[in-house]
Amino acid sequence: MDRKTVIGIAIAAVLILMFNSVFIVHEGEVGIVTEFSKVKRVTEGGDPVIYRPGFHFKFPIIDDVLLLDVRIQTMESSADRYVTNEKKDLIIDSYVKWRIEDPAKFYITTDSGRFELAQDRLKKKINAVLRSEIGSRSIVDMVSGERAEVMEKTLLRSASATELGITVVDVRIKQINLPPEVSSSIYDRMRAERQIVAREHRSKGRKQAEFIRAEADRKVTVMVADAERQSNELRGQGDAEATRIYAEAYSKSPELYNFLKSMEAYRKSFSKDSVMVVGSDSEFFDEFGVRKPGAAR
Repeated sequence: MDRKTVIGIAIAAVLILMFNSVFIVHEGEVGIVTEFSKVKRVTEGGDPVIYRPGFHFKFPIIDDVLLLDVRIQTMESSADRYVTNEKKDLIIDSYVKWRIEDPAKFYITTDSGRFELAQDRLKKKINAVLRSEIGSRSIVDMVSGERAEVMEKTLLRSASATELGITVVDVRIKQINLPPEVSSSIYDRMRAERQIVAREHRSKGRKQAEFIRAEADRKVTVMVADAERQSNELRGQGDAEATRIYAEAYSKSPELYNFLKSMEAYRKSFSKDSVMVVGSDSEFFDEFGVRKPGAAR
């Protein structure tokens, strides 16, 4: 082997060693280095060395680097059955937001940073807290408005999963369903309760309507009575005034008054087809100049 070949091989080996001695930790990640499959620690028996984002160096071949994603992770949970304080089942679908808080502890407790193992343990923890919270409530409570309180308390009780080196950021219940064998009876009970409330409202409405109608009738009766009273008073005043006028007119000219009253009587008595049989000596015909037999002319 000639000298140039040896030099080329040496340069290539140096470049490979240099390339393997440099590693990059990207934003949102941390790095943990192992030496001969053992975690590289700050001191003997201390915490593992944590590498933050940037360029770092390691011993080639000897050291291996494990990169951990410290961004917020989402753990979806399949729908599961939960039992309420009524011993009834609910089908609940939820998800959890979490992130690595202590990379060293996370690496140690999850078998060299296995995310699937961490999520499996976290799921069991969240599931236990949810079962405790839901088990203290009824189906009506869960369906009608205590979902937010359940999520808040679950988050508070599991936010710091210190044994895993992670932090729970959020817990959300996406959907609550009733099992088919429960939903019909629950809906029937809720429908019956709503019908009772509706009947109470209708009864109160009818009672109020009767009260309003009776009050309106009373006011109408009072108004009609007042109107009749005023009408009678006005009619009496008019009749009195008419009588007074007639009396004054009669006292001023009795002959004219008798004449007008006779004309009015003729007008009311005679019509086109009227037939009247009256003796010629009747006072009814005095205004026509008819005289009684034997009366002076």
